[in-house]
Amino acid sequence: MSSEDEQKRRLIRQRIRDFPDFPSPGVLFRDISPMLKDPVAFKAAIDLLESYITASHKNIDYIAGLDSRGFLFGPVLAQRLGVGFLLIRKKGKLPGATESMSYALEYGKAELEVQKDAVEPGQKVIIVDDLLATGGTMRAACELMTKLQADILDCLVLIELSFLKGVEALKPFPLYSLLQFH
Repeated sequence: MSSEDEQKRRLIRQRIRDFPDFPSPGVLFRDISPMLKDPVAFKAAIDLLESYITASHKNIDYIAGLDSRGFLFGPVLAQRLGVGFLLIRKKGKLPGATESMSYALEYGKAELEVQKDAVEPGQKVIIVDDLLATGGTMRAACELMTKLQADILDCLVLIELSFLKGVEALKPFPLYSLLQFH
């Protein structure tokens, strides 16, 4: 990794703010709001993600973003790469015919949806979100895209909370994280 890339990573990490005991006691929340407010730091994040994608994947049809913070990174990356952007939303937010996938939360269940005609079988998709914790949401997104017969090239996140071992829940789907918190 170049020294310029390392500087970008440091800048991004400096713009991640910690909130202890949010949303519940014992949880350390990693807040990306300061990074989003800083156009240089946000550009650095997009630059690094774009560099990874172009170095790792030659043919991409779509970037798919997870509701809601994947919507912050996905469209910008899709625009830069000259590909389309897909919405993977929480249940009940998309019009028309949809496919859905349930997944477990700490206390209950949730569902993700995508429009049935979002991809054609065999189209190549990269899924983007801001953070990977236990991996449940990203795993559900991968299963949803698989249900539509998309070829999942990669799962990208800005932050991986590696101590929660979410990467294990994603197997066999690949994961790339810009920053890891141990």
